[in-house]
Amino acid sequence: MEQDKPLLGIFLMLGFCVVAPMGDAVAKLLGQSVPVGQLLFVRFLVQALLLIPLVWATGRVWRMHGRVLWLTLVRTVLHILGIGAMFTALQYLPLADAIAIAFVMPFIMLLLGKYILGEEVGSRRFIACIVGFIGTLLVVQPSFAEVGWPALLPLLVAVTFSFFMLVTRQIAKQTDPVGLQAVSGIMAVCIMGPILWVTHYGSFEPLTFITPSTGEWALLMTIGVLGTCAHLLMTWSLRYAPSATLAPMQYLEIPVATVIGLLVFGDLPNGLAALGICITIAAGLYIVLRERAIARMATRAPASV
Repeated sequence: MEQDKPLLGIFLMLGFCVVAPMGDAVAKLLGQSVPVGQLLFVRFLVQALLLIPLVWATGRVWRMHGRVLWLTLVRTVLHILGIGAMFTALQYLPLADAIAIAFVMPFIMLLLGKYILGEEVGSRRFIACIVGFIGTLLVVQPSFAEVGWPALLPLLVAVTFSFFMLVTRQIAKQTDPVGLQAVSGIMAVCIMGPILWVTHYGSFEPLTFITPSTGEWALLMTIGVLGTCAHLLMTWSLRYAPSATLAPMQYLEIPVATVIGLLVFGDLPNGLAALGICITIAAGLYIVLRERAIARMATRAPASV
């Protein structure tokens, strides 16, 4: 079995933290004109169309059986639910606020990693995640006062993606990342297609179809490409590092989302939310520096023996 490489895992997760908010920003742009169900369907369809030829051309392993196949199906359902909740939240919340609220996820993942996977979690890392969680609560309060229940949707995203990453960690070393994402794309299309076909003529607007304009089609394709790249980076990162190590690293998504939100939508968090975001960023950066220090000590130890 391949050994963990924490710093490589952190570097790959950093790539995810940059690419994922870009995809969320495009989804926010489209959210007012394209139903969420259609966004999800096209996003996963593009993922499948991009990766299936790559899998065949490179001879990668993508066939799955037994436990891995079923966990991949569970992972795909969690992926659909998580992205759907985030795309819906982005219709009501600024980009940075939605992502910041979802950062209750590292705290949940820390507990899952410790008590379900048996991963080692030091006291400093645990305290830093609690501090980050407190910062997240500071972001929820003004958002809830302004828009009501949609401010809680990122919390659903957090719970869903916590289990998504837990399942990913369970199968990451037994699957090829590209093959895993290709199969997930196929599964998601097979799940979403029949649902949208049945609900298309109903009155539930999020699960209807429209005819997008040329510009909207281009943005839909962009969501698929960015989403595919982002979650490949996430899957690769979990192949090399424990989820408890990577969870706080994702706090760096927040400043990226803040910059994108300002440049694209002119949004800036208000005072209380900004304070909460700063607290979560500080907690996440502390964890990154702590992991680097631990890695250095581990590489120096054999030389001193």
